[in-house]
Amino acid sequence: MTVSKFRAIIFDIGRVLLRVDVSRAMDGLAPGLSLTPQEVWSAIENDPHWMDWQEGRISPRDWHLHLTKRLGASLTFEQFAEVWNRALDPNPIHSEAFLEKLSKNYRLAVLSNTDAIHMSNEDARFPFFRFFPVRIYSYRVGASKPDPLIYRAALQACRLQADQAVYIDDVAAYAEAAQRLGMTAITFQSPEQLQSDLRSLGIECD
Repeated sequence: MTVSKFRAIIFDIGRVLLRVDVSRAMDGLAPGLSLTPQEVWSAIENDPHWMDWQEGRISPRDWHLHLTKRLGASLTFEQFAEVWNRALDPNPIHSEAFLEKLSKNYRLAVLSNTDAIHMSNEDARFPFFRFFPVRIYSYRVGASKPDPLIYRAALQACRLQADQAVYIDDVAAYAEAAQRLGMTAITFQSPEQLQSDLRSLGIECD
């Protein structure tokens, strides 16, 4: 049997641990506006302060004020936060048994371009987070993938060298950025493919 050299497995969150459907959030923001849900998302994604939001330079309440003013929406902060979080499916992609088995032999971490609203109260909303003692979020680090800084923050938090970590992301460019730093990277496509790739690295997962 192959003995794994790895000590940590680092997961992206969106579309790797949680399904993401941005349209559900946009449907909640669009009513009463002259924009379609698709146009709302385009406006948000191309907003000059989008990276400031993702990298923690704008507070949740200031982001709410900025966006509702720009879009002409009239949601309270509480309504906005609820709508914003509809993008994250409450049903995780992987079974708890899979994550629990990995957590017994490896340090599990998450590394994600995300924001303070999406990750508010994450343990209560997504119980599987209890298997992830290390959580690296772009809004806390002040940098987002593919910036090497955020990957190094994850390695430092896990207290290991790059060649001791496996990084999993659905975006090939982000996986490649981890690989350039010396990590072993997997581009996620499905739970079955991931488990097969992990087994090929000597990581028991079933």
